[in-house]
Order: sequence, then structure tokens, then C-alpha cells
Amino acid sequence: MTLILIVILVALVFEFINGFHDTANSIATVVGTKVLTPRQAIVLAAITNLFGALMGSAVAATVGKGLVDTHYVTGLTIVCGLLGGIVWNLLTWWLGLPSSSSHALIGGLLGSTLAAARTDWHVIIWSSPASDKPWYAWGGLLYKVVIPMFSSPVLGFVVGFLLMGFLYFVVSSWKPRTVNSVFGKLQLLSASYMGFSHGSNDAQKTMGIIALALFSATQGDQLSGLPNWLQFLHTPKFEIAIWVKIMCALTMAAGTAAGGWRIIRTLGHKVVKLHPIHGFAAETTAATVLVIAAKFGMPVSTTHAISTSIMGVGAAKSFKALKWDLVEKIVWTWFLTLPATGVIAYLLVRLCSAVGLE
Repeated sequence: MTLILIVILVALVFEFINGFHDTANSIATVVGTKVLTPRQAIVLAAITNLFGALMGSAVAATVGKGLVDTHYVTGLTIVCGLLGGIVWNLLTWWLGLPSSSSHALIGGLLGSTLAAARTDWHVIIWSSPASDKPWYAWGGLLYKVVIPMFSSPVLGFVVGFLLMGFLYFVVSSWKPRTVNSVFGKLQLLSASYMGFSHGSNDAQKTMGIIALALFSATQGDQLSGLPNWLQFLHTPKFEIAIWVKIMCALTMAAGTAAGGWRIIRTLGHKVVKLHPIHGFAAETTAATVLVIAAKFGMPVSTTHAISTSIMGVGAAKSFKALKWDLVEKIVWTWFLTLPATGVIAYLLVRLCSAVGLE
């Protein structure tokens, strides 16, 4: 029982850090274009993240039961997986690099479960076709994580580039003051859209982890003998309870309200100089990618989506406008996230095993 409470607590700590670490994803552009002050943008992001987190559970189901064999999952492996993600998130936050909290969590879960299974790679669900469902029901690490990990950034860059080119054509005869005025107002809508889509994708990952912990504990009779007021913790079949949704949504909103100024400066000011029209294009592009991914249960990276959308928008302005040395650092961070968090979580599980904690 104590271990399960620790799992839930650590999961909520991860969710809180995810909130302030990824705050920049939904508000960096609206702050960078000076449409909203940082404080106003954070309030907007917290509210829209909250509503988005309460919508749907397809991503939570993928993270909770679609990536690893649940027979090897224990409270200890989940805690170590979460700690792997937390360590990486704090490190990249300190460095001001917009890495993916989604991939940090997934990498940690894969690494810890692999350690628990004694390096049996069969514990990872690489793919799981479902013949009675449409093509998008194909699950597992390959279809729900690896392919979207590469396709969503490319999609963000290409769509951001094309949308920005289209907007340049539309406003070619407008006065600069008119462009800034119109898109300054429209960016309030696109920033809200981005915050909502961020919540609908990112908050669900921790929901899936908590549901997985409760399901595993119930199957292992670790929750037997609970008092009546704690019977709601019993999860005989994998499902995302409403109390889990509400708790994760509120925690992410609180984390968002705490802010993430280092990453906001990177995305909002350092990658490319932004105006309201650029912010509108980047946010609309990234939010659409996230909403589609959430619909199909793909835990894609909010960071990748908005970062590459900003890059695509900047490239439409001028390829020289992008600060390519910074872009290179961001890309390297993306590639390192999954293996780095996996190794951290793997070593934590092995360390616990060595000192007698199983």
C-alpha cells in the first residue's frame, strides 16, 4: 500500500514538472511576440491545459498498457521509470533546452521494465495489430512512439512552412500595423488552442502510468485489505478513473502556473525573431498535430511539434533567420532523450535490486 502511494506521489511530481517544463510549448510564441505578458500567458496556458487534460484517454491507454508487458511492471519499476524522466527533465530545464517530457517518461518506463525483465527485450511491445479496428489501432512502441517521433516533427516543419507561406501571400498587400493588429488578436485563439492540445496529449501520459500502477497492484493482491474509504484504488481491469483524470489535470495546471522561463526564452526569443503572424502559424500548426495524435492515441512530443513548427515558420521567412547552432543542440537533445532516460531508469532498478529492494 505504501509503495502504491509513493508511485502516485512520484507520478504527480513528474506531472507537475511536466507542467512547468512544457509551459514554454504552449506560451513561448505568444510571449515572444509580446501579445501577452509572461504572467498572462501562464494563466491562459494553465486554464486551457486543465480543460485539455480532461478530454479523452487514448494516449493514457497507450502509455499504460500498450508499450510494455504489464506482468513485469511493479511499483518499483514505475517509480524508477518516473525518476529517470524527472532527472532528465530537470537537467534539460536547467540548460534551457526544450526536450520531450513524453519521451522522457516513455524512455524511463522502457528502461525500468527492461531491467526488471533481466534484459529480456520481448518485454517491450514493439507492435500490436488489431484486426477488428481501423489501421490506426496498430499499437506498440513502433507505431505509437517511434514512427510518430520522426513524422510529427517533419509534419510540424512542413505544415508550418506552408501555412506561413500562404499567410505571407494573403497579407502581402496589408500594412504592417494591420498585420500585427489582426494576428495579435488571432494569436490569443491559437495560443488557447495550443494549450488545450498540450493538455489533451501530455497530461494523459501520467494518467496512464497511475492507472498501470493501480492495475498491477490489484493483480498482485497488493491492495487487499484496504479500508472502505480506499476501495476506489482497486483497479481489476485497466481503466482511467475519473479521479485520476482530475488529479493529473489539476497537477499539470499547477505546474504550468509555476512557469518555465528558461525554455520560454529559448523558444520564444532565441530560435527565430517572431511577430504575431509567425506565432499564430506556429501554434496553429503544432496544436493541430497534437490533436490528431491524441485522437489516435499517439503520445507524441509537444516540444517537438511546437519547436519544428517555429522552425518551419522561421524558414518560410528566411532560412538565414534560424539560429542553426541552437537548432542543432535542440535536435541532439531530442535524439538523446529516450536512451538517456532509459539508461537512468535501468540503472536505478538494478541499484535497487543490488541493495535488496525488489
